[in-house]
Amino acid sequence: MQESHGSHKGCRYINTTGPNMSKASADKPKAVLNCAVLTISDSRSAADDSSGDYLADRLQANGHRCAKRAICGGNLYQIRRTLSDWIADEQIQVIITNGGTGYTHRKSTAAAITPLLDSVISGFGELFRHLSYLEIGSSSLQSDAFAGSANDTLIFCVPGSTGACKTAWEGIIGQQLDSTHRPCNFASHYQNR
Repeated sequence: MQESHGSHKGCRYINTTGPNMSKASADKPKAVLNCAVLTISDSRSAADDSSGDYLADRLQANGHRCAKRAICGGNLYQIRRTLSDWIADEQIQVIITNGGTGYTHRKSTAAAITPLLDSVISGFGELFRHLSYLEIGSSSLQSDAFAGSANDTLIFCVPGSTGACKTAWEGIIGQQLDSTHRPCNFASHYQNR
């Protein structure tokens, strides 16, 4: 970190965009993670699942394996069954869901998944809504994106629009699944599970 000029009441400002912040480390090979993608939608099929396609493509383009993929309707118990199977599968390290996080009468993703979580990564939802706000303004308030872990499986839950999936991937998930990303990342924690 580089110290910048100026201070305020005894505080020194730190340049957080300096050479050591948010950079990838080239001295280690990237971890390859086994991932699963779940689309939560009553209207999507394999033929038109653009958000699921985007996430699977991004995972593979970044060296990870998209080992499992499914589409579930908004039924709470179907979602839980699929997620529970994947969480119990020792080969799956990361799950990304898309859909069911908006402010609707069937807002099913949080209700289905949060009881399965061992811990919540509260900063994910906050950061996603911030990035989304920069793109769509106050409509970002209606997103209930969240992340957590269960049985040593990292789980990201994002809205179903391809634009929202892109925001989540480019702004957060892609970097956090890159084991060379500095100063820290989730991939390093989950690669050896």
